[in-house]
Amino acid sequence: MSSIRFSEFTKMIAAWGVVAALLLAGAVAPVRAQHEGHDMSNMQGMKMSKPKPKARKKPRPKARTAARRKKAARPAQHKHDMGGMNMNGAHTPAGAPASTPSPTHGQMEHMPGMQMPAASGTPAPSASPRQTDMNSMPGMQMPASSPTPASTATPQQQPHTHDMPGMQMPAGQPSPQAKPSPEQKMDMNMPMNHPMPQAGPSPTPAEGGMGNMPGMQHGEHGQGAMSGMDMSGAGSMKMGPLMVMSEDGMGVRVGSSEHNVLSMGAMGSGTSWQPSSGPMNMHHKVAGDWLLMFHYNLVGAVNRQGGPRGVTQVESANWFMPMAYHKLGKGTLQLRGMFSFEPFTFPPGGSPLLFQTGETYKGRPLIDRQHPHDLFMELSAQYTHPLGERATWFTYFGYPGEPALGPVAFMHRMSASENPSATLAHHLQDSTHIAFGVLTTGFTYRWFKLEGSVFNGREPDENRYDFDAHKWNSRSARLSFMPNKNWAFQISHGFLRSPEAQEPDADVRRTTASVQYNRAFDRGYWASAFVWGRNHISEHGEARNLNGYTFESTVNFLTRNYLYTRLELVDKDELLRDEDRALLGITEDHPSFRIGAYTFGGSREVWNTDKVSFALGSDVTFYSKPSTLDAIYGQRPVSWKLFFRIRPGRMKMESMTGTHDAGGNQQTPHDHH
Repeated sequence: MSSIRFSEFTKMIAAWGVVAALLLAGAVAPVRAQHEGHDMSNMQGMKMSKPKPKARKKPRPKARTAARRKKAARPAQHKHDMGGMNMNGAHTPAGAPASTPSPTHGQMEHMPGMQMPAASGTPAPSASPRQTDMNSMPGMQMPASSPTPASTATPQQQPHTHDMPGMQMPAGQPSPQAKPSPEQKMDMNMPMNHPMPQAGPSPTPAEGGMGNMPGMQHGEHGQGAMSGMDMSGAGSMKMGPLMVMSEDGMGVRVGSSEHNVLSMGAMGSGTSWQPSSGPMNMHHKVAGDWLLMFHYNLVGAVNRQGGPRGVTQVESANWFMPMAYHKLGKGTLQLRGMFSFEPFTFPPGGSPLLFQTGETYKGRPLIDRQHPHDLFMELSAQYTHPLGERATWFTYFGYPGEPALGPVAFMHRMSASENPSATLAHHLQDSTHIAFGVLTTGFTYRWFKLEGSVFNGREPDENRYDFDAHKWNSRSARLSFMPNKNWAFQISHGFLRSPEAQEPDADVRRTTASVQYNRAFDRGYWASAFVWGRNHISEHGEARNLNGYTFESTVNFLTRNYLYTRLELVDKDELLRDEDRALLGITEDHPSFRIGAYTFGGSREVWNTDKVSFALGSDVTFYSKPSTLDAIYGQRPVSWKLFFRIRPGRMKMESMTGTHDAGGNQQTPHDHH
């Protein structure tokens, strides 16, 4: 019985062997045709001499056989010219197959800027596609070839990537019988003039070669466009001298540092930090030596505020943010603008918002209204200089800009990304996000950032289209802490000289603290924040304190769906006009009331692409207040909004690089700052 089973087993193995041989033979033919038709002359930035026609071989005397064999045994010297490209640390595989390269396939010869030592002869092992391909080089898209039997290696399977000056890649060990063909010479001129940091060598031959070179994308065997890519190190994708990609997201390199990278996800408003694990909704483009980015948010809403003071309005809250990054000297320059059309899209006097206060309209304090933001919200420049691989020094100038005071401004917090309304505690926590005149400097070291600012503390005036000019007589300091990519903490204190035009003799000492948390999960994330702010107001020898507490949270689930909430307790001392105080029989100039606002809402993206996200949503807000205010606001006012929201689609790694491989050198503040 056992012999019968063994016989059936051997027959089955033989049959599968025949089938495998037929499939393999069928796979080799198209691969050969594919590589024979592959032309590298179309590669961006490359100039390649055309292959010369192959001369007919003439019979040689037998006396030259020994000399010919001796010459074939010499190591082949391949020179490459790949201008300005640094691929330090990559290794070519050991062991090339014993075959003659195909003239039509082409070697990567004469590539200036790359140096790879010549190979020494060894016995001819079988070809390993993983050892010899140019797989993980972002920016290169090459057709993949089918594997061949281990016993034979076709000439098309062995692209050569040796002796590229500046790459320092030990060459593989070619077979003694391999002969270079003069028809394979290529003249490549690839201007990549940005020096890149070195990376350590690959630990094994299988990880070496050009198969795992970050910064380039391609399939197995072949070459593609390599313009503007940084290919230093292994396991990362560096698109140009600035952009660095990894599984944690996108970062901006600080100067020429190897690991000192600013996480784009961690960049909040001004110079503030937020958790780096959150999504980014923006467009990007690499233009030469510049990295350009653009973010916007447009909300159109029907706004109904309840109670006797409530009204219904149609309005739009919006902002637009272009950004640019450029390597300058030993550091990196950031330019950022922020603009809003709210002066044109808000109702006169601002957006209706019960219990909101701050700024003026027609010379009177705004009450139950959120003021529009200025046309010019930010025009800033920041320069960051590396201090080793774990620290930076930076300076920031904005006119207007945001000083180092308070948390990330409410409209930029992930925890409030879907909520179209401002916080009632805005003027106790983050109202200085528009200051006409800011100078900030500070240091980062790994998880910490310490910074200080001098700035103009006066709030913007009623003219929303101009640039205000006041003394820079306010100051602040902030300490931020980011222990990992999901948490961000800050505590700050500032002195604001005469922030309110209606009360020029009142100075404010503001203290804030905040905790932000974000957790990403499959097809969504959960972002939350708790913010506390206190204004200590001194005027004419008297002092009073106002506190604001804000908790907000947004959960994104099943990709397109959002639920959010905001819970606030805020002290308000500017709710009553003169006629209101007379109605209520209150004689104090600044009576203070503790107001609660509790918002619950949701939205759904009905149109979501890589370019744009369009969502519909609504929310409802309930309030708590002292009964003293019932005569003005009613007993239980309720407000609601119906809105649509438009912003860029969420940035995805695969759409930016063409590959899902995103490991490597991307660093976030919790790693190296």
